[in-house]
Amino acid sequence: MSIGNSPEDDRPSIANDGPSIGRALQQARIAAGLTVDEVSSTTRVRIPIVHAIEQDDFSRCGGDVYARGHIRTLAQAVGLNPDPLVAEYDAGHGGRPAPTPAAPLFEAERIRPDQRRPNWTAAMVAAIVVVVGFVGFTMFGGGSDKGKGGTSVAEGPAQQKPPAASTSPAPPKPPAPKPTPTPSDSAIAAVPADKVTVKVTAINDKSWISAKDHNGKMLFDGLLQKGEGQTFQDGQQVDLILGNAGAIELYVNGKKIDSKFQDGQVERLSYTKGDPQVG
Repeated sequence: MSIGNSPEDDRPSIANDGPSIGRALQQARIAAGLTVDEVSSTTRVRIPIVHAIEQDDFSRCGGDVYARGHIRTLAQAVGLNPDPLVAEYDAGHGGRPAPTPAAPLFEAERIRPDQRRPNWTAAMVAAIVVVVGFVGFTMFGGGSDKGKGGTSVAEGPAQQKPPAASTSPAPPKPPAPKPTPTPSDSAIAAVPADKVTVKVTAINDKSWISAKDHNGKMLFDGLLQKGEGQTFQDGQQVDLILGNAGAIELYVNGKKIDSKFQDGQVERLSYTKGDPQVG
């Protein structure tokens, strides 16, 4: 008598490598008792994008950099370690790209000889040679003319005039070298003292940014392509959200902010007239 298969044999097999990225994020969110709206409000990731990522659809993220940033942000919001999820994303999307080296803000000036600077040593030597030659010609030339008449009888005392003393010109003094101006540090563009001024520039890659004034009025909300920048001013405070903070160069009230932001990292910053300091 043959024994039929039990109902358990008809169940789909479970993958050995665990849930997908989206499934893991969804399970952790549910376990934390959070709704999609709450996660979106906390992370500033839009609700449609949160739903898409939980369905393993990363096409709405705007590229691999933003997808990694969203995965990391959502994982932190629901209490997961983001590194394994980002590594899994990289493994399924061709690996993590090599970091783009930051363009240097200032190129080192090449040291080269200043061809316009006069060589005063050579000029002095040449002047001395000319003077010595002139003095020698005057002295020895006059003596030879006098020697031609040495065998003739002197006509009288009146004709025996003492040789005129040769007056040699003093060697020319080289002009005093002009003082070399000391190069000053790069001047920081003047900013109004009664306002807070924030300048944001995407230098390494594109980045989505949002800027608001102290009343919450939106000053800018959009994508900065590589090389593009925006400047914001307010009488009291400017609030920023940087979607890909590692690509951003930031100046506050004319001074550079040297924070080490990471690619794909989302940063929320606030600056006032008394800054710079990371908000």
